[in-house]
Amino acid sequence: MINFQHIFDKFNDLTVMVIGDVMIDAYMWGKVNRISPEAPVPILASAQREHRLGGAANVALNLQALGATPLLCSVIGNDREGEVFMKTLGANGLTQLGMLADSTRITTTKTRVIAGTQHLLRIDEETTKPLHENLEKAFCARIEQLITSEKIDAIIFEDYDKGAITPGVIRRVVALANARKIPTLVDPKKRNFLEYRNVTLFKPNFKELCEGLKEDVDKQSYDAIFEAARKINRQMGVRYVVVTLSERGVLVSDGEQYSAIPAALRNITDVSGAGDTVISVASLCLSAGMATPMAAAVANLAGGLVCEKVGVVPVDKKLLLEECVKKLA
Repeated sequence: MINFQHIFDKFNDLTVMVIGDVMIDAYMWGKVNRISPEAPVPILASAQREHRLGGAANVALNLQALGATPLLCSVIGNDREGEVFMKTLGANGLTQLGMLADSTRITTTKTRVIAGTQHLLRIDEETTKPLHENLEKAFCARIEQLITSEKIDAIIFEDYDKGAITPGVIRRVVALANARKIPTLVDPKKRNFLEYRNVTLFKPNFKELCEGLKEDVDKQSYDAIFEAARKINRQMGVRYVVVTLSERGVLVSDGEQYSAIPAALRNITDVSGAGDTVISVASLCLSAGMATPMAAAVANLAGGLVCEKVGVVPVDKKLLLEECVKKLA
């Protein structure tokens, strides 16, 4: 029997580097009482605005909420939104050691307009261009300096296709991590999907799996999903592929066999940030010595828990521990 309390206590001694695209999750909350006379759209009487850390920064917040020390590495714009991001980073007790600001970038901002619990609209301000050559070199140098100077227990690539992660960044970091026996975990998107060679754990959702491999896969067939996942194991040298399947749970492939983990029944309110939570929990469980299928099961529970909340929020460690003891022990 797994001692989940012991595993969760180990999280407090772990440091995880998070490399990827960060963003500001901005919220405009209010009430809708009437329709605009100018167009058939609701009028929001705005009552509150809020800025939260999003993207790879939300992974860092999840790690922090679980007791670990996150080390966030990303590139933002040298702009007003970048200042807001850095201020919010500090307000949340996260270090700026791995952050670079550059005038050729803009800071990704996603503004969600919400009436009560109803999500009305999202406005995205972003660039998706890859880092230019000199900036890529500077970013890699910063990451390498931190890997060699800090005790890093795992590295997460949190890719949102906004350009902070390039093939060059992936190759240099994975090579250095493997040389130091640091596990690497990936939350991929389409652009760099096939670039993540020789990583420890690769976690696409079903849509990303199909898009990344350019294949139609039958979601109702675990065997078909395994065949697709096994291609990633074998062609990319990936040790474990973990495919998240929403209501069908999670499939874990090591290239030889698979485990299918069913989803727990939930009152789903908002799926925003669930993938961030899953990769965060998986990284800590693996670093704490848990077997991959069980780590995926715990991460699956965590993703379900945050889907019961409105907006992008980190997982509750105490609640997750209770769920694990109740459903997995």
